[in-house]
Amino acid sequence: MIELALNNIEKYYGANMVLKDITFDVKTGERLGIVGGNGCGKSTLLKIICGLEGYDKGFLSIRKGASIGYLEQMPNFDDDFKVIDVLNTAFKDVDLVYEEIRKTEKELEHIDEENLESKLKVYSNLQSKYESLGGYNKEEKLNKVCTGLKLDETILQRQFEKLSGGEKTTVILGKILIQNPDILLLDEPSNHLDLISMEWLEEYLKGYKGTVVIVSHDRYFLDNVVSNIVEIEDMVSCSYTGNYSTYIKEKERILQLELEAYINQQKKIKEMEKTIATLKDWGSRGDNNKFFKRAFSMEKMLNRIERIDKPKLQNDSINIMVKSSERSGKEVVIVKNLWKSFGENEILKGANLLIRYGERTAFIGENGSGKTTLIKILLGTIKMDRGEALLGSSVKLGYLPQNITFPDESKTVLDVFREDISITEGKGREYLSNYLFCQEAVFKKVGDLSGGERSRLTLAKLMYSQVNFLILDEPTNHLDIESREELEEFLKDFKGTLFFISHDRYFINSLAARIIELETGILKSYDGNYEYYKRKKEENKRAAKPSVKPYVTVKKEQKNSVTVPKNKKIEEEIERLEESLKEVEAAILENSCDYKKLEEIYNKKEEMQASIEKLMEQYYENS
Repeated sequence: MIELALNNIEKYYGANMVLKDITFDVKTGERLGIVGGNGCGKSTLLKIICGLEGYDKGFLSIRKGASIGYLEQMPNFDDDFKVIDVLNTAFKDVDLVYEEIRKTEKELEHIDEENLESKLKVYSNLQSKYESLGGYNKEEKLNKVCTGLKLDETILQRQFEKLSGGEKTTVILGKILIQNPDILLLDEPSNHLDLISMEWLEEYLKGYKGTVVIVSHDRYFLDNVVSNIVEIEDMVSCSYTGNYSTYIKEKERILQLELEAYINQQKKIKEMEKTIATLKDWGSRGDNNKFFKRAFSMEKMLNRIERIDKPKLQNDSINIMVKSSERSGKEVVIVKNLWKSFGENEILKGANLLIRYGERTAFIGENGSGKTTLIKILLGTIKMDRGEALLGSSVKLGYLPQNITFPDESKTVLDVFREDISITEGKGREYLSNYLFCQEAVFKKVGDLSGGERSRLTLAKLMYSQVNFLILDEPTNHLDIESREELEEFLKDFKGTLFFISHDRYFINSLAARIIELETGILKSYDGNYEYYKRKKEENKRAAKPSVKPYVTVKKEQKNSVTVPKNKKIEEEIERLEESLKEVEAAILENSCDYKKLEEIYNKKEEMQASIEKLMEQYYENS
């Protein structure tokens, strides 16, 4: 069934067209990824679908009765609303039915015989409605989302209005997931999540029973989640079946076919033009009108040919230029027994790290674990409590922060670039053109730059200053896919040392030969890319699990001894597990507000129920 269909959608902002021909449909259960360069209209398209913006031409149809959830839609709440209150608004319909149930129960206590049957029917219908809305799974659903998105008790009790923009987005994402809409619209959902939360969200969306439409520059996320891709390029949409990697291969294949068709047509056109010129020449020399007629006839054929446009093989992207620099010493970063606390919160607990010249190292860890703190200690902007954190000899450091600001936001791009650099205006403009600051763009005020433009300008300054050690904090956050790929290609050829924080797993896999994980204040090293790191973590996890001894063991020599019948043993084990299950269910009620504890209890409950089912199967097989 088609949940959502768009046909020839056009959109203008004033006289400027932003979408020209958007045509695609999304079926029930489909997970669609929308890709394209920054500013191509992806976010605008989501706003059109959810009704926040109109469109000027075309048709949009949504399945009647389908509910829509939109991540970027930030609702207003009372100032005293806590995070838990915001999440509980997702259960508004469930709570209304629950109130009706309680009201009906009180009425049943004092009802007469004559009205009993009709009231019981009302009560039964309310219970069925409560169940269909997921009322009986309310705590479990809330717990699952809170655990996956790292919304612990501390965050749940904070006032929503006092959260950062990223924290608010995560909470609203949690609220929408709990609401479970038929059509889920997500605009860059992985932007404010750490790696663990992103992987949880991927698994959640893969099992989502509704329809999901995702705008994202996260290639790894798109590869793992979506089943189809819609690309927006030059204001027109084009649909592809498969995930991101499949889309890239298919697009390359189509572009190659288009290029071959263009080249073949150009050959044919040139041959015809040459023949026409020859016929006209012969006609002139021999004063023969027949040659002119044949040339005229061929010209008419040539004009009727539908010309194939030359395919656009590559969009404008940053062309990173770097001046050669002296190499640093062998040891670039030396961290020994490093401690750092903020109040009672210990961020680094005797951390140790050695980064050598030429290494490409990704620095990962949960949000708030202290990654940026360590970098700021290395930069000298934060003091350590004790220990050692040094840069090696001849290290020339370049730093690209996550949030880029300039001392004077009223200055132009060219002025900011030429600060502390001896370069003429002409050479400066020529250099900046490699970073897509062309013509009048160099006179744009830096205060008006987007996040991606700020990154490009900062990179231009760094690359010009001959650095041999680059520290980058979430370098891909504001870049579209094409610019990310351009940055990757440069960093692969960068001869110096690279140390970067990133949640972009595709970016990490492309660049990193080593992963440093910050976990509970300790630095752990893995010699490989992100896939290697994941594999080793899983191996370590399995190795840490204690082996489970079989419940009953019978030695061979005991074969003739008196034993309890098989089914009797199974009955006793089932009884034991059922008693334990009652204790677990009681524990769920006692810990209904401790979401971390609830997760452990629910997992234990599921394991016990699975064990009981397996034992029941054995019981009937032996009967």
